[in-house]
Amino acid sequence: MDTSAWHGLTTADGPFASVHFDASYDTGDAAKLLALRAKEIEAALTDQRADAETVDAVLRAVRDREPPVGKAGRSIIAAHGEVLLDQALAGPPPTQVVRFSALPYLLPLATHVEETPSYVVVVTDRVGAEVTEFGRGEPRTETVEGADHPVHKVRGGGSAHHDIQNRAEETARQNLEAVARHVAKAVERSRAEFVVLAGEVQARSELHGLLPAPIRRITTEVDTGSRAAGSSRAELDRRVHELLAGRHLAGLDDVAETFRAESGRASGLAVSGLEAVTAALAEANVATLLVGSPGDTAVFAGPEPAQVAVGKAGLQALGVPEPERRRADEAIPFAAVATGAEVVVLDERLDLWEGFGALLRHS
Repeated sequence: MDTSAWHGLTTADGPFASVHFDASYDTGDAAKLLALRAKEIEAALTDQRADAETVDAVLRAVRDREPPVGKAGRSIIAAHGEVLLDQALAGPPPTQVVRFSALPYLLPLATHVEETPSYVVVVTDRVGAEVTEFGRGEPRTETVEGADHPVHKVRGGGSAHHDIQNRAEETARQNLEAVARHVAKAVERSRAEFVVLAGEVQARSELHGLLPAPIRRITTEVDTGSRAAGSSRAELDRRVHELLAGRHLAGLDDVAETFRAESGRASGLAVSGLEAVTAALAEANVATLLVGSPGDTAVFAGPEPAQVAVGKAGLQALGVPEPERRRADEAIPFAAVATGAEVVVLDERLDLWEGFGALLRHS
């Protein structure tokens, strides 16, 4: 998970309210459920002695934002009466989490944030295509229309029919060549990481072959989608969502495999356990922080975000007179964000010693 968007939190003063909750709006009583969640959040923050201004800021954010469509989650981080981060999540977290503490609690964000790569979806037929770029901001759709006559073969024999068939093939090919050029421009413009081809079977197969080789390598065909008037995109959207989920899981697999490989080398770029991970963070040497199940483990922290250590002595040696005891699941990810490291929350893929591991920038 790229944490650059959270870096501003490391220059803010705490304490912080960290709220991660189910923001789904998919039932008839969704408004009532949201009101109940707001009351639960208010009670939890009040019980933890959050200041009234910060509680009010969180509640305004919960109540005033336009509701999402369907299942969704949301994370809000606030301090001193100001909302510092308000982030939609790919799905609702399994449990609602409300904390008021010296440092923000970022792990639910790293677990559930909707980190979608840039990609392009093409719905094509032998006449043209709709080419949609998905990335930062609103989707951008461009319609490519070619010649619509003749593009279909005719039955029969004789030279006249063969000429019509040949002209149909040539017209369709020219149309698809135009689509291929537009797709190439869309991929370059959006810096897309993958392309989805949908629509007529023959058209998308021919289009696939007309794309430049680098784009073909990142292109997947799906057996759905149509340009016909009134066609639903629901099935296509579902297939694209499956592809995105698959890429996310494959990314977690890659991180776990890299960690195993580096751990098996004498001079590998992987460490695990609180002592090794906090030492690497203190040296700004963590490229990717890996988090498993740290539980309620605590570490010590100094006034600077990257100052974390297992014991007080290490920080006192750096000139921190009174290190503060902090939850490891807050202090260590916060230090990772401050030093520009990525944060990846893993499940059963790895059994990380003391709940933390790291891939290093250098040995």
